[in-house]
Amino acid sequence: MARIALNSTLPDFPWNTLAPAKEKAQAHPEGIINVSVGSPVDPVAPGIQLALMEASTAPGYPQTIGTPELRQAIVESLSRRYNAHDVRGVLPVIGTKEAIAWLPTLLGCRGTVVIPEIAYPTYEVAALLAGAQPVRSDSPWELDNPADIDLVFVNSPSNPTGKVLGEAHLKKLVEWARAHDVIVASDECYLGLVWEGEALSVLDERVCGDNRRNLIAIHSLSKTSNLASYRAGFLAGCQGLIAELTELRKHAGLMVPGPIQAAMTAALNDDDQEAAQKLRYAARRAVLLRALVEAGFEVVDSEAGLYLWATRGEDCWVTVDWFAQRGILVAPGAFYGPECTQFVRVALTESDERIDAFATRLGSH
Repeated sequence: MARIALNSTLPDFPWNTLAPAKEKAQAHPEGIINVSVGSPVDPVAPGIQLALMEASTAPGYPQTIGTPELRQAIVESLSRRYNAHDVRGVLPVIGTKEAIAWLPTLLGCRGTVVIPEIAYPTYEVAALLAGAQPVRSDSPWELDNPADIDLVFVNSPSNPTGKVLGEAHLKKLVEWARAHDVIVASDECYLGLVWEGEALSVLDERVCGDNRRNLIAIHSLSKTSNLASYRAGFLAGCQGLIAELTELRKHAGLMVPGPIQAAMTAALNDDDQEAAQKLRYAARRAVLLRALVEAGFEVVDSEAGLYLWATRGEDCWVTVDWFAQRGILVAPGAFYGPECTQFVRVALTESDERIDAFATRLGSH
């Protein structure tokens, strides 16, 4: 009965409700342009493929904690790319969605889990799976009863909005969390895709100094290195929390496959392949942004990440249908929270040819 009661609290999987719009878009005579999901379409860099292939003959079980080479690559990449130096706690995970979904459960959260007001749906699911209470707030220091708060999820750059939280906001969050012994889990999967200004890791010394207690940064190689199919991510930060999570994940058999660990190592050591992918997305973003604005949409935030957050002041499902009539599938803002019902999310993850077709179809609006 407990299992049934728990499952009954989970929301419906949001993309199931998008099926009718997808069917309409697929009926377009020139085919569907699917910009509803952030799933990479570009090939994995040859050096990463080679590392995967060379490690493919290894027959034994991999270690949950990761190979020494991978752990070193994670530490060095955080220092080199994100001004997070000498991070002692790192742990590879089987894609960041599973890591996020099970994080409150593994950490024993039973009170309140704070999620962003506009949020990736898995944060809410993660809280519910743990039997905790999700509460939406971008300013948890304004909530009553901080003693009830176990964990705060923060997401900068944001999915879906692309909004970046500034240094002052992140510092205030970290200082408040320290004062109340609250864990901060910072989803930084889009940190390598900033288009305007600068985005900081919660582990950046400008944010946390040299004290990373109760801080966990969540990183993915899906977006910047096209490794979504590899399920390649990692956690980094508080040495004590990472050690605890490592032991728990050992018991659960949660280990990144050995060949994937080799591929991750190659990706983290190769900044050039990441820079090349960022340039591809920048070019696609420019085409999409111009097309949306010329079609009468307002694009809000969107200074980073893989998406444009767009509105024309109507119910998001009306906008979804408008796009579907033109053979384009976008994600409704309603997926991301009650304050988003007039927005849609447009992903940069289609081929150059399909991105150009998007602009052409909107040009005939």
